[in-house]
Amino acid sequence: MRFRREATPSSPEEVNEIVGVVKDTKYRHIRRPAGAIAYISLAQDKDAENSMRVLVRSDLPMDAVEAAIRRTMREVTGGISFDFEGLQDQIRQSLLAERLLATLSGFFGALAVVLAMIGLYGVMSYTVAERTGEIGIRMALGARRTDVTAMILGKAARLLVAGLVLGAGLSLAAASAANALLFGLNPRDPMTLLMATILLAAVALAASYLPARRAAGLDPLASLREE
Repeated sequence: MRFRREATPSSPEEVNEIVGVVKDTKYRHIRRPAGAIAYISLAQDKDAENSMRVLVRSDLPMDAVEAAIRRTMREVTGGISFDFEGLQDQIRQSLLAERLLATLSGFFGALAVVLAMIGLYGVMSYTVAERTGEIGIRMALGARRTDVTAMILGKAARLLVAGLVLGAGLSLAAASAANALLFGLNPRDPMTLLMATILLAAVALAASYLPARRAAGLDPLASLREE
């Protein structure tokens, strides 16, 4: 197959024959999609620059490879200047903003989980304190400790379900805005949403268990006297 290079004011149209195909490559930025690129022999390219990039693959440490290349180049000629840069270092540098954002997001996400846990614990503790007399009457009439625990956890579960539904809806709505800040990630990834739901559910149940356990351990007579 052949492809054409359009004519320019300084050069005529060129027809090139394809002799091989390689994988897509990104040059400018890792976020940008790979564009159409043709590799042409330097002998065929009249506009070739006097500089070039060479990718060196090796299992040896970079310092050893760099020293070997410098030694070999000095033996060939001393008129070529060159420097080295690790490919992984370039990739990390290009993703510096994303890594910083991920770190900050993780920190604030963990802080939000802690605040949610403290808030839910406070709400459930207040609920238990408000219903001390009711719990005492229930236990005096024969309610078991497991029944009281299930009642308190059931209320927490209803709050949890409402919060998860509302939070999932808001997260899906905000996903389009966050898409520009992500690389290689789907803002509506089902596995991510599932893991976040499981984590928040576990945190909510853990925060509700202590008030439920304390409610189940109330003395019916003492709670009725307080009432």
